[in-house]
Amino acid sequence: MSIDYYREGEPVADTKAPAGPINERWEKRRFSGRLVNPANRRKLRVIVVGTGLAGASAAATLGELGYRVANYCFQDSARRAHSIAAQGGINAAKNYRNDGDSVHRLFYDTVKGGDFRSRESNVHRLAEVSTEIIDQCVAQGVPFAREYGGLLDNRSFGGAQVSRTFYARGQTGQQLLLGAYQALQRQVAAGTVDLHTRHEMLELVVVDGKARGIVVRDLVTGEISTELADAVVLASGGYGNVFFLSTNAKGCNVTASWRAHRKGAYFANPCYTQIHPTCIPQSGDHQSKLTLMSESLRNDGRVWVPKSKHDERHPADIPEDERDYYLERRYPAFGNLVPRDIASRAAKIVCDEGHGVGPGGLGVYLDFADAIKRLGKKAVEAKYGNLFDMYERITGENPYERPMRIYPAVHYTMGGLWVDYDLSSNIPGLFVTGEANFSDHGANRLGASALMQGLSDGYFVLPNTISDYLADGPFEAVDETHEDVVAARRDVDERIAFFLNNDGDRTVDSFHRELGKIMWEYCGMERTDEGLRKAIGLIRDLKDEFYKRVKVTGKAEELNQQLEKAGRVADFFELGELMCIDALHRTESCGGHFRAESQTDEGEAKRDDEHFSYVAAWEYGGDEPVLHKESLVFEYVKPTQRSYK
Repeated sequence: MSIDYYREGEPVADTKAPAGPINERWEKRRFSGRLVNPANRRKLRVIVVGTGLAGASAAATLGELGYRVANYCFQDSARRAHSIAAQGGINAAKNYRNDGDSVHRLFYDTVKGGDFRSRESNVHRLAEVSTEIIDQCVAQGVPFAREYGGLLDNRSFGGAQVSRTFYARGQTGQQLLLGAYQALQRQVAAGTVDLHTRHEMLELVVVDGKARGIVVRDLVTGEISTELADAVVLASGGYGNVFFLSTNAKGCNVTASWRAHRKGAYFANPCYTQIHPTCIPQSGDHQSKLTLMSESLRNDGRVWVPKSKHDERHPADIPEDERDYYLERRYPAFGNLVPRDIASRAAKIVCDEGHGVGPGGLGVYLDFADAIKRLGKKAVEAKYGNLFDMYERITGENPYERPMRIYPAVHYTMGGLWVDYDLSSNIPGLFVTGEANFSDHGANRLGASALMQGLSDGYFVLPNTISDYLADGPFEAVDETHEDVVAARRDVDERIAFFLNNDGDRTVDSFHRELGKIMWEYCGMERTDEGLRKAIGLIRDLKDEFYKRVKVTGKAEELNQQLEKAGRVADFFELGELMCIDALHRTESCGGHFRAESQTDEGEAKRDDEHFSYVAAWEYGGDEPVLHKESLVFEYVKPTQRSYK
């Protein structure tokens, strides 16, 4: 094993993206891709894992096209997918505000916001499709906010100087998910989609090199079953819960993606984690998750800290000239609307310097006093009322009267399974959509782009690209007696038996919490060579202890949440190690991934385009993963040192 913990393999390339003018590539690909006629679609079966925006929209659309779809989720209802937690909005280049927006500007902002680590072809397609998404959702009845004249309203978000974010108060994810859920349930009623709730994918079935099904566990009865199909779509979300404390729902995990990775699917850019700047600070060690406050609050809220260190006065008692509106000071062009990675690092810096507020000094103020004075309380309440209510219920503080306290927290993951332009992984027949893939956000996702990508992939991209693969079907019939199917099922049975029979003395959660602390300390907002090497050693030692000492109570043939968590945390250990290896090998600062050894004279992140302008696609290799590089080519947006000043 090398001192760098990995070895380098052959380069990887996206061979599906067409050449030619960027604004013609998506139309060119749609026309060149093969189609499946309606009669043949009824003979083809597709499994979709996940019922969030990416999964529900994909399952509904494929069902409406006539494919036979089986849709799986571990929640008790498709409505409870984590997409429901998104608050602030969804981007689209409609230019309703007539403020200079366009498809090209949304494309440019997204590539720049991702610190020039995303594919131009994918991002331009996303910007093109964004306008169709809004029309689709309005037709479904999604209650977007409207202006007085009746047009859909827009608000600003970080990383853009135009207003392009469509929203439904602070409940945009919930309303969009209900729209997708209605479309899904319509197909369930029509008989084209079989929906299986309370089922968790525990293994990918690969037969003769092609993805042909999954092994699932019924979370209520414990029954293990093998489900076979002609293609598999993973829409299983991100892996932020590797940090234990994050804004993700506690059920969010990496198992679906990780089992595919262990079967040969490349995992791209795993170290790219989004730290969201506006979260309610941690209040103690008792917490199991953190709460997001929408980035939309930065439209009207002003971020500041006391100029004096360790100032414990009531915020109302701190005069204006003793406040540091540090984002407005450091980034006058964008002010409080700088991208998430910039805002998060800036908050960490002022808190590290001793200017933080609240318990442990880990907080900054988000103040609405000026907005209330300018707009009136009723106007602020109309925009953000449910967010203010949520904040007060959690903290006991009234944000109309006292500034909110916020601090960065793990929120979203830009890394994920590697896919080509068709959203196909390197395993034929395995497609990956939404946050589960790596494709569109580079090293930093702009706010309001997650919902855009999930619905773009599900409604418009995947249905147009999966047909090119399915045109070769129906494929040779496979049943549960096939040796590859039997082996996949056996692996699941053996893992479950191990956890239940292991005579340990520590809970799963205790290991997960300890892993999360390692990840946050050494692979969070700031990273060093020394720290990452230490983290890899700590994770390996903790993983060994986990397999010796973990205690899982209960039985397999019942509802057993300890068993569920054990399998997920086991995969988090392997993912966490790969994240640290990926972060170690990338010796540049990029997006929110700050390498202390790579910074400008002003302390900003310093990229190294000469050596790291590529996607890091990792092949599973146990203790020594294999790195495959996909070179990034920029024809339309010239990589420059990002500036929001």
